[in-house]
Amino acid sequence: MAEEAALELEDSVKPKSKNKLIIFGVSGGVLLIAIVLTAWMLLGSEPVSESGSAAEGAVTEQAVRTGEAYYAAMPRPFLFNLSDNGRTRLVEIKVQLMVRGNDDDTLIRKHIPLIEDALLTTFSGSDVQKLTSPAGKDELRQLALRNVQNTLQPVTGRTVVEKVLFTGFVMQ
Repeated sequence: MAEEAALELEDSVKPKSKNKLIIFGVSGGVLLIAIVLTAWMLLGSEPVSESGSAAEGAVTEQAVRTGEAYYAAMPRPFLFNLSDNGRTRLVEIKVQLMVRGNDDDTLIRKHIPLIEDALLTTFSGSDVQKLTSPAGKDELRQLALRNVQNTLQPVTGRTVVEKVLFTGFVMQ
């Protein structure tokens, strides 16, 4: 009788093992599909370029922009006055320019007077209301970048400056 009871216990254990195996197999499959779908959604897929020359141009531009970053500080802070409803405000902005590579750093330092003129012209044409908000400061930074790039383009033959950074900003 003891042997028959042991055989009955073994028979009842086997179906549970198969059920567990099936449950773990299905759970693993669902988990694998969820991981693949999540990775596909997060990483996305980029369309393949049909034009080989466009892809080569993008690679060349990326190779140019991946050099070591150099920061060229302007020798003096920019001091200028802005009027706000009859009240004159004094603004001081300290600027650094980000360039890529030692050659561009040397080129920037050579043309500092030209860059200072472009920046001062840009800053003095700004509006007090815009400069009081972070969005206005960012807009001024982008405008300064475009003006510096447009000023240097005819002289150097390329856009040398990658970013204009405000390292100090005071308005009284």
